[in-house]
Amino acid sequence: MRIAEISSPDLRQTQSQDPKSDVLCKLDALTTEIERHSPESPLKESVPAALRHGLNQLTSLAPFQNSVKLQIWKLSYRLWNACVDLFNFVRSSSSKITEEHAKLRQCCADLLFLAIDVSGVPSPYFKCASFFYKTGIIWHELHKYDLASNCFEKATDLTSKVEITNVSDRDERRLLLDLNLARSKTAWEVSDRNLAINLLNRSKRVLFGIGENYMALANQYTNFGKLLLSKNEVSAVNEALKLMNEALELCEQGLRNVKKPDETLALMELRLKTLRFMAASHLQRDEFENVLKCVRVLRDGEKGEDHPSSSVLAMKAWLGLGRHSEAEKELKGMVANKGIPEGVWVSAMESYLQAVGTSGAETAMGVFLGLLGRSHVSAGAAIRVVQRVVGDCVNGEGARVRAKLVAEFVSNDKVVALFSGELAANQRSGMHALLWNCAANYFRSKDYEVSAEMFEKSLLYVPHDIENRSLRAKGYRVLCLCHLGLSHLDRAQEYIDEATKLEPNVACAFLKFKIYLQNNDHNGAISQIQAMSTCIDFTPEFLSLSAHEAIACRALPVAVNSLSHLLTFFSNGKPTPTTEVIVFRTLITLLIKEPGKETEVLKYTKKAHTRFSDLGPECFFGTGEVGRRERNWFALNLWNTGLKSGQEKKYELCCELFRICAEYYAVTIDGQTDGNISMVCKSIILAVSALLAGEKESKKTLSDIEVKQTIELLERAGKILMTGSTKTHLDDDQSSTIEPHFYFVYTLSAYDLYGRLNDTESKQLVCIKNYTTSKHCNPAYLLQIALNASEGPQPNTKIATFCLKTCISSLLSSSSPNYQTVALIIRKLITITGVHKGNGDDDDDGGGDDDGVYGMYKRASRIMVGLKAGEYPVEEGKWLAMTAWNRAGLPVRLGQVVEAKKWMDMGLELAGRVAGMDTYKACMEDFVSGVEKKV
Repeated sequence: MRIAEISSPDLRQTQSQDPKSDVLCKLDALTTEIERHSPESPLKESVPAALRHGLNQLTSLAPFQNSVKLQIWKLSYRLWNACVDLFNFVRSSSSKITEEHAKLRQCCADLLFLAIDVSGVPSPYFKCASFFYKTGIIWHELHKYDLASNCFEKATDLTSKVEITNVSDRDERRLLLDLNLARSKTAWEVSDRNLAINLLNRSKRVLFGIGENYMALANQYTNFGKLLLSKNEVSAVNEALKLMNEALELCEQGLRNVKKPDETLALMELRLKTLRFMAASHLQRDEFENVLKCVRVLRDGEKGEDHPSSSVLAMKAWLGLGRHSEAEKELKGMVANKGIPEGVWVSAMESYLQAVGTSGAETAMGVFLGLLGRSHVSAGAAIRVVQRVVGDCVNGEGARVRAKLVAEFVSNDKVVALFSGELAANQRSGMHALLWNCAANYFRSKDYEVSAEMFEKSLLYVPHDIENRSLRAKGYRVLCLCHLGLSHLDRAQEYIDEATKLEPNVACAFLKFKIYLQNNDHNGAISQIQAMSTCIDFTPEFLSLSAHEAIACRALPVAVNSLSHLLTFFSNGKPTPTTEVIVFRTLITLLIKEPGKETEVLKYTKKAHTRFSDLGPECFFGTGEVGRRERNWFALNLWNTGLKSGQEKKYELCCELFRICAEYYAVTIDGQTDGNISMVCKSIILAVSALLAGEKESKKTLSDIEVKQTIELLERAGKILMTGSTKTHLDDDQSSTIEPHFYFVYTLSAYDLYGRLNDTESKQLVCIKNYTTSKHCNPAYLLQIALNASEGPQPNTKIATFCLKTCISSLLSSSSPNYQTVALIIRKLITITGVHKGNGDDDDDGGGDDDGVYGMYKRASRIMVGLKAGEYPVEEGKWLAMTAWNRAGLPVRLGQVVEAKKWMDMGLELAGRVAGMDTYKACMEDFVSGVEKKV
C-alpha cells in the first residue's frame, strides 16, 4: 500500500536563489519524471544516476532548516510511492525486479535519512528504518548481500536510538523482529553462521508476547535447521538438532504466553512440524529410538489424526532397528489413513522394499492392492512400485521370485484397469517398457522361462487397436523366441502364427525357419528359405542368418542351401551382408565336413573359379596379404580333397580336383604368384597321374583327343620342371619345392602318353634321357620306369635296356651299392636280351645276342670280384651260374665246342664266386674234363 503523503509548503513558494532550493527543484523535477513514467517501459539508466548526484549535492549542503527537512520528507515519500507503483506492476506481470529499481529505493531511504531529525513527524526513526529495511529486502532478493546488510544495519542503528520499552506500536515492534531476522538471513547467505544464529538469539528479546513473533522466530530456526539437514553431514545434523530444539522451546514458550485460540493452534501446528523435522534429523543420524519417541509425541499431539509423515518415520525407524514386523504394521496401517498422499506411501513402500528385499515384495504388492480402492491411486504409482520390486532384474537377490511376484501383480485386473483409457496412455507405455526391459534382461541371461512370462504380461499393456498391431506382433515374435529357447516348439509355432496374422514379414518367416530346424525338418527348413525370399522386406542378411542358425543346429544341408541361395545375389549385383569369397569359403568348408561331398566341393570351386575369372582375382579374393591367403585357402583345400579322392580311388574326381587346383595356384594377386608355380606343376602332374590310374582301373582307353589334351596339360608341367624355376628339396625355401618323386611321376606319365601316338618313340627316349641326366634321377625310380617299359602293354626294350643300364651304372658308382637291386637289374637285362633274341640291340660287345647276354654274365662276374661272401645275393649268384652253365647245353648238342666251352667256363667262374656251390662246381669240372677228353 502507499504511504500517505505529508503536507508541506509548496516548493515553488519557497523557491529562492540559494543552492538548496536549486537542488530541491532538480530532485522535484526528477521525482515528477519518475511519477509520470509508464511502468510498461524500462526506466532510463540516467534517471537513478541523476537522482543520486542530486542527493550527493544535497548532502553537502546540510544542515537544513525544519521547513527544508519537511520538503525532503515530502520528496522522499513521493519518490517511494512512485517506486511502489513500479514494484506492484512488476509483481503483477511476473517480471523480475531490476537493480535500477533497488537504486531508486536506496535513494528514497538515503534522502529521508538526511532529514531524520525533523520536527512534526511521528516516529521518524522507525519510518526511516522501515525504508532501509524494505530496500534491504529488495537487495537481498537480488543477491546483493553486502548492500542488503548495509541497509539492515542502518535500520538497526536507527531503531536502537529508541528504547525498546518505549516501543508500543505493533508494527514497530514487528519491525524490530523483522530486522533481526533479515540480518540473520543475510549473514547465513554469506556463510557467517555464527552471526546468523546470534541474531536469532537476540530476537528473543523483541517477541513482546505476540504469537506471530514466536512463530516467525521459530520458523526461522526451523528453516536454518532444514538447510543444515539437506547437507547430509554429521556435524550439520547435530547443529540442525540444536536449532530444532530452539524452535521447539519457542513454540512451548509461545503456548504458555499466548492466549488467543487461533494463535495457539498455529503454534501447536508449528510445534508438531518442528517435531517432525527433529524426527527426520534423528533418522538421518540413525538414532531410531529417538525417532520413535518423536513419533509418539506427535501422535499424542495429533489426537488420532495421524499425519502422513508419522507413519513413514515410524516405519523407517522400525526398519532401522531390524523389526520388520513392526514396519510391516506401519506400512499396512497407511491403507486405512486416507489422508496420506500417494507420493508419501509410494516412497514409504520403496523404502520398505529397499530394506526388506525380496521377502517384503509380497507385502508391498498386497498393500498396493489394498490401496487400489482409494480414488487417488494412479497408474504412475503402480509403475514406481513395480520398478522398485523389480530392481536389478537378473543379478539381485531373489530376482526370479520378485519377477514372479511382479508378473502376478501386473496381471491383476484391478492393476490393469488403472492403465485403461486415453488419459493413461503414457503410463501404459511406461509399464509396457518396464516389463519389456525386465524380460529382455532375463532373455539375455538365457532365463527363457521368466523372460517368456514377463513378455506375456507386457502384452496386457498393449491396446488391441490398429496402431499397436506392430507392437503386439513384436511381442508374439519375442515370445516365439523364448519358447524356442525352452524347446516348446508347439507354443513357439502358436505365437509365430499369431504374429504372422498381425504383421506378416520376413522376421516371422525366419522364426518359422528356426522352428523347422529345431524339429530337424531339413526339407521344411529349405522350403522356408524359399518362402523367406518372397517377403517384401526380405534382405540377403536373412540368408546369412539362416546359414548361421543351420550351422549351429548342425543342419549342414540347410546351411549349404542357404549359402548357395545367397550366392545368386552376388551375380545379380545386389547388396549383401558379406563378401562373395567368404560365402564360397564357408560353403566349401561345410561340404568338406560332410563325407562323400567331394563332387559338390568341385562344383562350387568351379563356380568360384568362374566368378574370379569374370571379376578379376583382386576383386574376388581381395588385394595384398588378405587376397593371397584367400587364394591359398581354396587351393589348399582342393589339394587335400584331391589327395583324399585319390586315396579312395575316385580317380576321375581326383583328376578334376587337381586340374582346378592348378588353376587356383596359378592365380596372380597384385601381379605375384608367391612361389606357387611349383604347386601348379605338382597339381598338373597329380591330375594326369589320376587320369591314367582311372583309365587303368576302368579299362577304358583314352581317345586320341583326350590323349592330346592330356599331353598338352602335362607339357605345361614339363616346361615348369625344365626351366629350373623351381627348387629342390635341399633348398631352404620349402614352399616352392618339387620333390624328386614328382619328376618320376611326370616322366612315367609322359612316357605312357607319348607311347600312344605314332612316331613318338624318339619323344619317349628324349623324355627318359632328360630324366636320367637330371639331378633328381633316382635309381629306384629309374628301375621302375625300366620295368614299366619292359612289362607294359607296348613294351619298349630299347628304353627298358637304356634305363636298366643307366640304373646299374648309377648304382655301381655310389659309395655303397645296393647289390640286391644290381642283381635284379642284371637278371632283367639278361632276360630282356634273351627274349628279344636276334634284335642285335646290345651295343657293348658289338656282337650278336649271345655275345650281348654273355657280356652281361661277364659284367656280373666282374662285379662279384672282391665282394665278401653273401654281399652279392647268393640266390642271384646261383641263378647266374646255373643259367650260364645251361646255356652251354644247346651248343654241346650241336657240336659247337668253342661256344659250349665259353658258357661252361662262365658257369664255372660264377660258381666259384658264389658260396655254397662247391658240389656244383666239382660236378661241372668233371663234366668239362670229360668233354675235353672227348674232343
